[in-house]
Amino acid sequence: MAKKITQRVSWVGKVDWELTRFHGDEYSTHRGSSYNSYLVRDTKVALIDTVWQPYDREFVSRLKEEIDLKKIDYIIMNHNEVDHSGALPELMREIPGTPIYCTKKGEAIIRGMYHEDWNFVNVKTGDTLSLGTTTLTFIEATMLHWPDTMFTYMDTDGGILFSNDGFGQHFASESLYNDSVNETELMYEAEKYYTNILNPFSALVAKKVQQIQAMDLPLSLICPSHGIIWKENPAQIIEKYLAWANAYQEDQVTIVYDTMWQSTRKMGEAIADGIRQATPETKVVIRNIAHDDKNDVLTDIFRSKMVLVGSPTINNGISFAIAGLLEMAAGLKFKGKKAAAFGSYGWGGGAVKIINTRLTEAGFELVNDGLGMTWVPDEEQIEKCRQWGSSLMS
Repeated sequence: MAKKITQRVSWVGKVDWELTRFHGDEYSTHRGSSYNSYLVRDTKVALIDTVWQPYDREFVSRLKEEIDLKKIDYIIMNHNEVDHSGALPELMREIPGTPIYCTKKGEAIIRGMYHEDWNFVNVKTGDTLSLGTTTLTFIEATMLHWPDTMFTYMDTDGGILFSNDGFGQHFASESLYNDSVNETELMYEAEKYYTNILNPFSALVAKKVQQIQAMDLPLSLICPSHGIIWKENPAQIIEKYLAWANAYQEDQVTIVYDTMWQSTRKMGEAIADGIRQATPETKVVIRNIAHDDKNDVLTDIFRSKMVLVGSPTINNGISFAIAGLLEMAAGLKFKGKKAAAFGSYGWGGGAVKIINTRLTEAGFELVNDGLGMTWVPDEEQIEKCRQWGSSLMS
């Protein structure tokens, strides 16, 4: 069902309560998500973004209930990943000649995915489209988070920024707005989204946000293409993005480990005790990566000033779960974070050295050579772990 947002704008998207995984199995969505599409009515009518392909027929059918499709004059595609452009083929079968406004790279991506010769109109930053009283202004946002991404600004109804993946979250709600959902849950999902989607492009995020601020645009709403619309104090998420884009960290240490027979776990817990003894004010988070959600663990790493990674030595290597986490961390390009490795082994060892290499490759600053111990740590070794943890805080 469509929902009226302002005098001219209606939400015509899809709330996906059942979504638990996104980007294949790369991203967990514990609170579901939504695919937000917006219908802007003036003398002319524009549709901004569509929905994910599994809901294409439902989307078009519901859109028909809201408007005669032939009255849609323009389609604006801010970003063309399949969760936003997936309903285009179904829609274009109904209104095949309707112009699609997108960046040049956006056209290339749409052609590459759907192999159709639709009526494309390429736009760049500063280009405008008049709907009558309303003017839409396009703002390229390259690599936030795909090469084709752009924002669309609407100058009526108090000023609305349609930001696609920027400022979004995977958060399902029928209420639409940030002032009608749990603020703590919402901000966590926004931070998790930034960590796992946008953090690799933080330098570009900061530059684009500063550019938008410099434009000094009136702004009553920020309407992303996933999750909640920022209605109450929309500037708050802009300020968060500026903070998150600047090598973000809190006074937190995250200890993430995998363990075979509990020896590495015991080391990690003793290390945590040592950190607390040295600096009680520091928040210490302990995560077993084999059991905990990888995207939530990465969000903890994003918040941390230091990360300690532990694995037993397995077949002269490290655990599958730790290896996967370090691969993801490398791709997310964390900045300004310290790190160290630890782990237990039997006769061969080697895990600590491998973790050190992976941490360095991922951009972490090693604080020491790491801590390795044989077999099951006894009381003397547990105390050594505590002392090692304390020493990291000096």
